[in-house]
Amino acid sequence: MKIGILGAGQLGRMLAISGYPLNHKFGFSGNSNDEPSSLLGHMFALEDDADNIKHLIEFADVITYESENTDVEIVREINKNTPVYPGEKSLFTTQHRGREKTLFDQLNIPCAPYQMVNSRQDLIDAVEKISLPAILKTATDGYDGKGQFLMKDASQIDDAWENMNGVESILEGFVDFKRELSLIAVRGIDNDHKYYPLVENIHHDGILRLTIAPAQEIDPEVQKTAEHYMQTLLDEMNHVGVLTIELFETDSGLVVNEMAPRVHNSGHWSIEGANTSQFENHIRAISGMPLGDTTPTNEFSAMVNIIGKIGPTDIVLNMPNTHLHLYDKQERTDRKLGHINITASSAEELYNSINKLQDFLP
Repeated sequence: MKIGILGAGQLGRMLAISGYPLNHKFGFSGNSNDEPSSLLGHMFALEDDADNIKHLIEFADVITYESENTDVEIVREINKNTPVYPGEKSLFTTQHRGREKTLFDQLNIPCAPYQMVNSRQDLIDAVEKISLPAILKTATDGYDGKGQFLMKDASQIDDAWENMNGVESILEGFVDFKRELSLIAVRGIDNDHKYYPLVENIHHDGILRLTIAPAQEIDPEVQKTAEHYMQTLLDEMNHVGVLTIELFETDSGLVVNEMAPRVHNSGHWSIEGANTSQFENHIRAISGMPLGDTTPTNEFSAMVNIIGKIGPTDIVLNMPNTHLHLYDKQERTDRKLGHINITASSAEELYNSINKLQDFLP
């Protein structure tokens, strides 16, 4: 099939790399000069966005997207003639934190208490209802810790609201958690579901830096609960493709934080660490192919993000069972430039490898 991707970043790049062995062709909408996907397929990068999308539609049998910030109106228009997966409902819901939380409530999926905020007075009222500490976030567009303000006491109300620059926001109650987890799953056009194991994520300054896969010491009932939440969401949104939910593990159970209707940074380990990567399974799902086995290929895997500077990659290339993935992006503060995947047969081997990669970790 000819697969169109709205966007041409590293996620599109890795989708194409996984899809070419399945005999698919790829086209991207983006800047052909410096995007990570620019040499991996047809680029539709005309100055006029309408023409850009028109030519992508003419090229593609099916279309997907890299980001939940994709314009819903564009997806709705494309879908009149060419199927777009995941569908409009998934995109519309996940690009707004208030709509996400409302859906969690409707489906009895535990999440942090929240209040929508559109003014300073709204924030004052929300603080009274939720109490502090709490986190004020923009309702849309925030990622990697951007658009967030941790409120510890009421004296920060003015600073917090000014930090939001007057945009619609959401105040979320602070969750006392033991660790951050995520679950990635894929749903096919035929309603087949596949789940990857829960993974543990470690962030620094709001950016994911290290993923351990599978997360260690996970009770099978916890995995089962996370999969139940995921299946409920997949089916409610009639989602086709990969869906990611980020969760907090607490003393009283799992609390869902947010979700993403796409392949996800915390699933990059699956390229070498699972029988079928999240990227290949997304391509399989949207093209109507049977879904692949998500079983890990090793007892232990990890993913280290390369942020800001590429660093001493020879260290990686000289290590066994360690795999370098660079995205062809220019160095810039806090920019995701690549990642390193590690596979291991024991926890000791895994953490020894991670320790050798300290130059890439904060």
